[in-house]
Amino acid sequence: MDWISMDLPMNIIIGNAISLVAGIFIILSMWVNDEKQAYKYQFWNAFILIISSVFFFSWTGVTTMAIAASRNAMVYYDKLTSYWTVFFIVISVVLGLLVNTMGFVGLLPIIAIVQITLCNYYLKSIKTIKTSFIVNSAIYIVYFLAIFDFSSAAIESVTALIGLISLARLIRSENK
Repeated sequence: MDWISMDLPMNIIIGNAISLVAGIFIILSMWVNDEKQAYKYQFWNAFILIISSVFFFSWTGVTTMAIAASRNAMVYYDKLTSYWTVFFIVISVVLGLLVNTMGFVGLLPIIAIVQITLCNYYLKSIKTIKTSFIVNSAIYIVYFLAIFDFSSAAIESVTALIGLISLARLIRSENK
C-alpha cells in the first residue's frame, strides 16, 4: 500500500511511533550538561521528526524540522555565524509560510524555529540554552497537540519537565 493513500488514523499511529523515537533524543538533549552533546541530540530529534511530519501531512513541520536539523548540525560544528542565523530565519519564515496549510497552527513551528535559531546564535551558556529549549518545548507541545501527534506532545511535556529539573540541579550545583 502506498503511504500517501493510507488513511489518516493509520498515518497518526505511524507518525506517533516515529515521533516516540525522536522523543528519546529530545529528552537526552535536555538531560546532558554539555552544549555539543545537547545539539547533537537536537539534530537527531529534528531529523526523525521530518519523517513523522510526513505522516501527519504537516508540510510546515517537514520544512521547519529539515531547517532545524541543518541548523543544529551547524551549531554542533561551531559554524552558525550571523549570516547563517539570518539565512535560517528568513528561509524558515518564507518556506514555512509557503507550505503552511494549517493556519495559526502551522505558524507555531515557524515561531519555534525562529525563537530557537536566535537562541542558538546568541546563547552560549548551558543554563540559557536549557531555558531556550524549555520555551521551545512549550511551543511545540501546543503544536503537537493540534496535529494529533500525542506521543510528541507527551515527550515534549516530559522533556520540559526534565529540562526544568536539570536546570534547577545545574543552578543548585553552581551555587554550592
